[in-house]
Amino acid sequence: MAVDLADCSVDARELQQAVQQGVATLPAAELHAVAALAGRGEFLEGLEVPRSPAFTDWLLAQRRHLRAAHALVLEHWVQALPTESDAALAARERWVALTPFDRRAHEQLLQALAARGRLREGEEHLAATARRFQAEGQDWGAIAHAWRAAKSRHAAGLGPAQGVVDGSAQAVVKDEPPAVPARRASIAVMPFADRTPGVPLRGGLGDGMAHDVITRLARLRSVFVIAEGTMFTLAERRVDSEDAGRRLDVDYVASGWLRRGPGARLAVGVQLAQTRSAQVVWAEEFSGSLDDTFSVLDEIGNRIVTAIANHIEEAERNRAILKNPNSLTAWEAHHRGLWHMFRFTREDNEQARQFFQTAVRLDPTFARPHAGLSFTHFQDAFLGWRERAPAIEHAYAAAAEGLIADAHDPASHWALGRAMWLMDRQQEAIRELQDAIELSPNFALGHYTLGFVHAQSGDAQLAITEVDQARALSPMDPLLFGMLASRALGLLRLGRYEEAADWALRSTARPNAHVHIRAIATYCLALAGRTREARETAATIQRLHPGYGLPEFGQAFKLGPELKELLGKAAASVA
Repeated sequence: MAVDLADCSVDARELQQAVQQGVATLPAAELHAVAALAGRGEFLEGLEVPRSPAFTDWLLAQRRHLRAAHALVLEHWVQALPTESDAALAARERWVALTPFDRRAHEQLLQALAARGRLREGEEHLAATARRFQAEGQDWGAIAHAWRAAKSRHAAGLGPAQGVVDGSAQAVVKDEPPAVPARRASIAVMPFADRTPGVPLRGGLGDGMAHDVITRLARLRSVFVIAEGTMFTLAERRVDSEDAGRRLDVDYVASGWLRRGPGARLAVGVQLAQTRSAQVVWAEEFSGSLDDTFSVLDEIGNRIVTAIANHIEEAERNRAILKNPNSLTAWEAHHRGLWHMFRFTREDNEQARQFFQTAVRLDPTFARPHAGLSFTHFQDAFLGWRERAPAIEHAYAAAAEGLIADAHDPASHWALGRAMWLMDRQQEAIRELQDAIELSPNFALGHYTLGFVHAQSGDAQLAITEVDQARALSPMDPLLFGMLASRALGLLRLGRYEEAADWALRSTARPNAHVHIRAIATYCLALAGRTREARETAATIQRLHPGYGLPEFGQAFKLGPELKELLGKAAASVA
């Protein structure tokens, strides 16, 4: 049975469509219409299916999602209305009623009350809000500060954003500097619900999985992670993920479930949502055998953490690229740099360097832009885009600055290890890369670069193991072409020429594979006896990079005697 809704107006569907299309682009009149639709009542209000937990769970989830979407529409509608209008005040009151722990909603309402001179109502609202927040263990200090500032502006006869006055409301002073946004994106990880029949919803594997994800994300140091104590307390109070995200004022919320099934199988589902847009950024299900409980939890935890970190970074890069370059914060400038850096062209590398320099200037204590800056200099030296010796010096200096800024950031040790590799300090480079991995076992680039170094002159089998770990952690990584090529070099040194050729060809098919990657494919194909393919690849290199040969390849890499001899034979066979 199906219902044709083509000619029907369905409030829930129109609300969802507005969110999917982007409420920020809707005019005030349309936001008003959507908000009116959403305010008619709860989704499927009054409908119940007795003794059907599956339906009840689905209904609660839909209601939570639609409430979050309704709050998003109200938030943007408020911003589109004149602060002094009655409609703006009514919208703010509805927003607070819908999301009673959203700090921004309270601040907006208090500003509107102060602008109208309704100070007594504002005081009463603040007192009630403080009691509610205290009862839930939430900090209401920022709301009180916003109310004091709003009262001061009213006392001075200024508009909502014109300025503030001192506590006596007698002397007007300059605007307060805008609050500096969080340096890192923030995330809250909800405890995982255990959906195994007959098992309590909380405790056991579900809480253990959440603890593991929180700990691993914190060790990556790329996002600000809310401590597990706060998350478990909210879960005990049955606060859902959308409400938790707004209470904690975080950018992202991760939530999930797990179920133990027949045959000792474990299934785990995870989703990552943006708090302010009410949109799911990523969702996936994982499964494994419970024959070795700790092993499967470790494997699934690795994949979850890396996926969350990668999708947050991608979302932040995409957000930063849309902003005016002159208005970027250090965090945004860093991600704008990453966006260009992962294009792997000379021009984008230069632009990436400028954005990283901006981020460093805005916040010298932020370690990640130093690592990015070091990467751009590494690329200059490795790909011959600038004079090699100065580029190596700059790569080392930027990495060292990152380590000073944050000695616990795995990216700082990774950048320093790469710079030391360029300087022929192989053992020191390996130690730095190992430190990066010890600081964060989920840091995929640390595993990859350790494999990259070993593939050329170290332990070939370890190189393959490390690269495979990097690929498992980040299967869609921008540097995947390098991972595949490093694996090919490891196989080549082990005498597995045919396998090496296949992996090398896979590396050349990846976006942004550079000339050195094509050279690796040429040499692997030649040693595998696939001379025709090797010559075709070599011809492509000459067409794109005339005069390129083994000397240029050897200058970029640190080849051990064994690999140098193999590549010499390969180059001779396709000359």
